[in-house]
Order: sequence, then structure tokens, then C-alpha cells
Amino acid sequence: MEEHRDDLASKTGMWLFLFTEMLLFGGLFVVYSVYRYINADAFHLAAQELSVPVGTINTIILLISSATIAMSVTAIRKNNKKLSLLLLGFTILLGLVFLGNKYFEWGHHIKENIYPGSPVLASRGQGDVLFYGLYYFMTGLHALHIIIGLVFIGFIARLIIKDRIVSDNYVLLENSGLYWHLVDLIWIFLFPLFYLIT
Repeated sequence: MEEHRDDLASKTGMWLFLFTEMLLFGGLFVVYSVYRYINADAFHLAAQELSVPVGTINTIILLISSATIAMSVTAIRKNNKKLSLLLLGFTILLGLVFLGNKYFEWGHHIKENIYPGSPVLASRGQGDVLFYGLYYFMTGLHALHIIIGLVFIGFIARLIIKDRIVSDNYVLLENSGLYWHLVDLIWIFLFPLFYLIT
């Protein structure tokens, strides 16, 4: 009975945490929308400089990683520790590929001197400064959440290896899956806002 209460508390705590994260990004989406409305032309032109293929590939990567972590939960529930660990490893690999793509994408813009505070960006006007300021901040914050998620998943994998997470005690694995799904959901909003709505 006490273990069930702990599981319920853990799930409730995770849902409350996810809710605060949604409020944070929801506020940023509102800020983005307001600035986009005020600087429609500048946002339109700046968005065309982002790579839609890279954004699309990253979207596919995160959607697949969401499936692999969900399958990992199912595998541990069926007492298949090896498959669960394999799927978690694949999730981590996909997360790292996402970060690698983002690194090269940011690097491309920085190489062209398009980053907050650069003279080149400042000379292009306030709309471009706002667009790229929001782009770097929001995608950077998302990347930070990816890194935290990868560390969390790595920690969970270690607990599975040590048999601390098993078929009748997998709430922490489930919580890591919920967090990863939130990270994916945030990207599903970021992708069209920055890459597609031009």
C-alpha cells in the first residue's frame, strides 16, 4: 500500500512539473506570437533563412525517440530488461543526433554572423534581432531540456541494469518517458513556429 502511495506521489509530482514546463514554454509562445504580429515581414524573411530539411529531420528523430521510450516502458512491464535497455539506448542515440543537428545548424548561423549581439544582425533591424533572439533562446532552452532528458534516461537505464526498476516497479521509467514526450511536444510547436510559418 505504501509503495502504491509512493508511485502515485511520484506520478503526481511529475505531472505538476510538466505543467510548469508547459506554462514556461506557453508564455514564450505568446511572446513569440506578439512579436511576430508586430514584425510580420521581418519574421517572414528571417524564417526563410532556417533549414526546413534539418528541422524536419529533427522532428522525425524526436517522434521516433518518443516511440522508442514508450516501447521501453512496455518492454520492462513485460519483464524484458534487455529490450528495454536497448530501446533506451536508441532513444539516447536519437537525442544525441538531434543535438548534433542543432549544433551544426546554430554553427552555420553563427558563422554567417547571425547571432544575438552581432553587428550584422543589428544592422538588419529590430524584427530580425527579435526573431533570432527568440530562435536562439527558445531552441537553446529546448536543447537544454533534451540534455536533461538524456541524463535522466541514462540514470534510469542504470537503475534497470541494477534491477532497481523491474516489471512491477517502473514508475521512474514511466516518468522519464513523460518528460521525453513533453520535450517532443515542445519541438512540435517550435518547428512550425520558426521553420514553417513563413
